[in-house]
Amino acid sequence: MEIIPFEEAYETVMNSSFSTGTEKVSFTDSLNRVLVEDITSDMDMPPFNKSTVDGFACRRADLGAELELIETISAGTSPQKSVSENQCSKIMTGAAIPDGAEIVFMVEDSNVLPSGKVRYTGSFTKENISLRGEDIKYGDTVLNRGKLINPQDIALLASVGRTSVTVSKLPVVAVISSGDELVEPSEKPGPSQIRNTNAYQLMAQIQRAGALGKYLGIARDDKDETYIIINQAISQSDLVILTGGVSMGDFDFNPSVLERAGVNILFSRVNVQPGKPTIFGVHSKALAFGLPGNPVSSFIQFELLVRPLLCKMMGYKWDPMTMNLPMENSFSRRSSDRRASIPVVITKNGLVSPVEYHGSAHISALSLATGIITLPEGRKTIEKGEVVSVRQI
Repeated sequence: MEIIPFEEAYETVMNSSFSTGTEKVSFTDSLNRVLVEDITSDMDMPPFNKSTVDGFACRRADLGAELELIETISAGTSPQKSVSENQCSKIMTGAAIPDGAEIVFMVEDSNVLPSGKVRYTGSFTKENISLRGEDIKYGDTVLNRGKLINPQDIALLASVGRTSVTVSKLPVVAVISSGDELVEPSEKPGPSQIRNTNAYQLMAQIQRAGALGKYLGIARDDKDETYIIINQAISQSDLVILTGGVSMGDFDFNPSVLERAGVNILFSRVNVQPGKPTIFGVHSKALAFGLPGNPVSSFIQFELLVRPLLCKMMGYKWDPMTMNLPMENSFSRRSSDRRASIPVVITKNGLVSPVEYHGSAHISALSLATGIITLPEGRKTIEKGEVVSVRQI
């Protein structure tokens, strides 16, 4: 199968997306879920004209007069009297404005006279009144379909009485590591063995993407064992990620096993660095990725291809945060035949510095990175001071 440009791989992946369905959840459990309905307000907000300060409510024309204090209005109580000429009501922040009042002057700008009357001592004041419905009117849409729910949205849902909301179901993502050389993190590696890091990195990335990860363990370098675990993954998930065993070695047979399991492979090599041996295919029950075994490659290809797909499956358009910043030093690479994703750190001075790493197995280097920059195919260098687009990770 031919190597394809990244843009073609991305389009192929995104065009293969499908909806995971919907479910209704309590608004208290809706954080980081994607709305599939518009949320409208069941009331005006504020629901009445209210004071924005602690002070005295009166007519504007009476600001220069000695004002008779007729009542005190606390938040949560209704005014009992209307304010007339040369009168005022003491009022607390959030309390309802009494009829007849046009302005509230702050306690700091007042003087209570020996007679008990109140005089305004300031020179200018705003109305300090929040009008009914000035924030939200009854029937207004307050949250749109496709919105990823944030903590502040929970408060908004509470304010309009939406104690349950309809959201996209979380995509279930099965993760399988591949290779006889792997042992789990709790084990001490023997000769020629390494700890399994990719699965746990991917599980964390899946969680951050808002999906539900399911780790199915290590598939040994045996075609039949790998076939069994892949079939299990397909039956239990919406998306399968197999990491390792996708290159050109004698034991890199995972592409053929995926096909045996009924996966139609749409591409198996992408013209990128790192992550060239990235596989993607479709099954009638699930989508499948084969990601490289090297952790840097696996991490970056997840961020570039898998995460946008998961978001689309949930009905959410994810736009990763990017910043345009200058390079601290010049950067060059040996070959320019592939599109390159380069891990970088943003310095305290707001400059971009590539992280020194010794290839796509260098886990500790990736841990230092705060973003990635892209060099297109055919370009070898970036000059010092040149502004680059940093995609945060």
